[in-house]
Amino acid sequence: MTQIDAGETEAIPPVPVVGYAYPWDVVGDPTFAARARALGVSRVALAAAYHTTRAATPLHPEHRIVEARSAALYRPVRAEAWDGARLVPPAATWVATEDPYGEATAILTDAGFEVAAWIVLTHSSRLGEANPDLAVVNCWGEPYPYALCARHEDVRRYAETLAAEAVRDTPTSTVILEACGQLGFGHGGHHEKTDGAYDAATQQLLSICCCAGCREDWAGRGLDADATVAALRAATGADAADATVDAEALDTILASRHAAADELRHRVIAAVREAAPDVVEVALHAQPDPWATGANPGLTPTAADDVDVVIAACWPTTEASVQTARRLAEAVDGKAVAAAYVTVLPPTTEDTFGGHVRALVDAGIDQIHLYHLGLAGADRQHLLAEATEVPHHRRDEDGLSE
Repeated sequence: MTQIDAGETEAIPPVPVVGYAYPWDVVGDPTFAARARALGVSRVALAAAYHTTRAATPLHPEHRIVEARSAALYRPVRAEAWDGARLVPPAATWVATEDPYGEATAILTDAGFEVAAWIVLTHSSRLGEANPDLAVVNCWGEPYPYALCARHEDVRRYAETLAAEAVRDTPTSTVILEACGQLGFGHGGHHEKTDGAYDAATQQLLSICCCAGCREDWAGRGLDADATVAALRAATGADAADATVDAEALDTILASRHAAADELRHRVIAAVREAAPDVVEVALHAQPDPWATGANPGLTPTAADDVDVVIAACWPTTEASVQTARRLAEAVDGKAVAAAYVTVLPPTTEDTFGGHVRALVDAGIDQIHLYHLGLAGADRQHLLAEATEVPHHRRDEDGLSE
């Protein structure tokens, strides 16, 4: 530990905070940059490729809501970049400019901010509906059109091109990869009616992709794919109380899923490095639970070796999120920065947020990713600021807080 003379005070800087925003939050709002600076944010994660959303814009002077009707690339969709590709992102017709990410990045860079390209990779309902053979399929043969399966070459090419085009010719210093792996059963879809129907174990089994490509890979690993799908169906059916799936089969399935995620990540990072050599940091949204699916898929054994930052979702202000933070710090083991993704939006409350962020930092988190600079109204701006004021705990060489 550092020895401090009696009477000497060593100031502890606040934990670094990355604030998230959409391009339409920045473009057309001359006060956005000043507001973000006043909050204490020095880096903005700006959506360069994003999924369908209906986003409020409570502080924007020109609109109240943006209806992004499909996943889109918020850069020009250049024909030469996508030539011959089966999957091509649609144009974002709900924004007034062809290059909203590029324009917003220029505004923020001119104002002195670092910009991180926030890129959502395998989450596109429009493309999944048009190409159901490339979507995740559960053991009942039911596709999840919002979830593109990383097992397929067409999906990998889509993701690497999407990421490269997102950062091309922009002063982007960091890329943040979301949905860099498999989405599963859970999805905050339009009029979702699945909450409470299945327990966590059943949802995990219903998140296993049983598409043709995944079954073929299982077979190559020595697994009887047909028998495994039948076992999964039995374990998720209406009379599933006594049904189980062989543990070795589940280990094989997880290894297969992780291999697909690793290949996707390698391809995307290589494409980003080639398109934007000045990118100095790669951050990955991932959960320490290896079985996790969704925007933050499960961390694979080698993921922390490939990236600079790993970001785990810690939105609920509960002890479970603190445990997630602790598990993440242990999983990355100093290979990458452990970061926590937190939100000031409901159901987060004023009396829990600051303490929650402090507990995450105490658990080993070294960076906070803050959602959301554009969605939060005037009554929640002070919570955004509160996240930037949490002191960064010094840790000794054994990783313990001093």
